[in-house]
Amino acid sequence: MTTLTDRKNAAISRGVGMTTQIYADRAENSEIWDKEGNRYIDFASGIAVVNTGHRHPKVIEAVKAQIDRFTHTCHQVVPYESYVHLAERLNALTPGDFAKKTIFVTTGAEAVENAVKIARAATGRQAVIAFSGGFHGRTFMGMALTGKVVPYKVGFGAMPGDVFHAPFPIELHGITTEQSLAALKKLFAADVDPGRVAAIILEPVQGEGGFYPAPAAFMKALREICDQHGILLIADEVQTGFARTGKMFAMDHHDVAPDITTMAKSLAGGFPLAAVTGRAEVMDAPAPGGLGGTYGGNPLGIAAAHAVLDVIAEEKLCERAEQLGGRLKQRLAAIREQVPEIADIRGPGFMNAVEFNDVKTNLPSADFANKVRLIALEKGLILLTCGVHGNVIRFLAPITIQDEVFAEALDILEASILAARG
Repeated sequence: MTTLTDRKNAAISRGVGMTTQIYADRAENSEIWDKEGNRYIDFASGIAVVNTGHRHPKVIEAVKAQIDRFTHTCHQVVPYESYVHLAERLNALTPGDFAKKTIFVTTGAEAVENAVKIARAATGRQAVIAFSGGFHGRTFMGMALTGKVVPYKVGFGAMPGDVFHAPFPIELHGITTEQSLAALKKLFAADVDPGRVAAIILEPVQGEGGFYPAPAAFMKALREICDQHGILLIADEVQTGFARTGKMFAMDHHDVAPDITTMAKSLAGGFPLAAVTGRAEVMDAPAPGGLGGTYGGNPLGIAAAHAVLDVIAEEKLCERAEQLGGRLKQRLAAIREQVPEIADIRGPGFMNAVEFNDVKTNLPSADFANKVRLIALEKGLILLTCGVHGNVIRFLAPITIQDEVFAEALDILEASILAARG
């Protein structure tokens, strides 16, 4: 008998990795049912996409209403007011007390690519600095910026030039803010003249890299370095945005603002939409026609995004993210003495993670993290791992998750971690 997995293996490139062999049939808020009728609690949210839950009624209603009007004109050919209005909303919501402008594209990688294009056009410079462990996409510039080789760069040949990396400050791994800044200073002395650098890009909380928040002192120092050398600061908020960290954007936790912000994932609640918002004069640097894309700012995604922003405000999801994250971290802390493999519990708002080390070597243990993930999956809880060493479990449940489902998930999580100890 041919299974769906057999069909997938025969029809789809193996380069498209799959975390589970669950084939979704339907989903609602924080729950997914597969083709066999099995129910799962979703602590992945399509990798931080459905912060407002699967099929939020207001999002679905907005998209249905848009379908009845038009589905595509290409904003560059026949524009529409909803695109303009969403740009106005993002200009007002993103960090930074200055005039801003926005463009819409389709994916997070595309947003990052365009942010780099805009920075180069605005500064007349070429070089870009990113950080180890950062993730910025699978396009060629995205891969070049990404600070993790496996699986993102293996076998794809030479990366675009004029991309440099500095270590991201992670005290748990022995890299302090001071050491990271010293490495950046050395980079300027040994590898690239700061007068050639167009932008420094980073995630305010690293996503694929392991959910490590950038220290406040580090972010402040980066802002000062950028101002000193005329470098633009790009905040990649693709995974951190839209209430996930307890604020609308992770940069809202800091006293400084980026020049450019990239957004995608949860912006449109499950519909493909991405955005780049930045200083008005910077965003106006490219010539007309230099930015855009056939599907950029698709009307259905725009309609969904308006509904997402309404839901975040009306349901106070920033506050709820803080509450849920507090409960999750408290539950993990309560079993820490029983589980010496737990090296760290962290994350702002509801962007949380637990990191595991081997108790004998004190080195990162991807095996333990994956064991927890697989046991939880058997019990009906979908989890994701991350981190350069693969030893981190990240928690990305919808912020709208029902209290009773959340309590059930925490029980499964605790049981899975304890069971992984053998």
